[in-house]
Amino acid sequence: MAALGGISQAEGSANSLEIENLARFAVDEHNKKGNALLQFKKVTNVKQQVVSGTLYYITLEAIDGDKIKVYEAKVWEKPWLNFKELQDFKLIGDATASA
Repeated sequence: MAALGGISQAEGSANSLEIENLARFAVDEHNKKGNALLQFKKVTNVKQQVVSGTLYYITLEAIDGDKIKVYEAKVWEKPWLNFKELQDFKLIGDATASA
């Protein structure tokens, strides 16, 4: 269990369906807010911070036109309230050529 307030690596979570759903939610919300057309590709890293709920820092790859780019999404979730909110979504850079 993560310490309250501390950011920790979410081991094994990058491959979980729950995290993938949160990443897809983040891309969809970003597309709605920014009038963008990103397509979710995959999650590459996840960190979490326990607050009133959990803040997830999700590093993901998304397709932007014909390029794969890397973004960090910050999603706040309170599952007991059926609440999730995109806090931040920012471009980190281009994915490596091996993608």
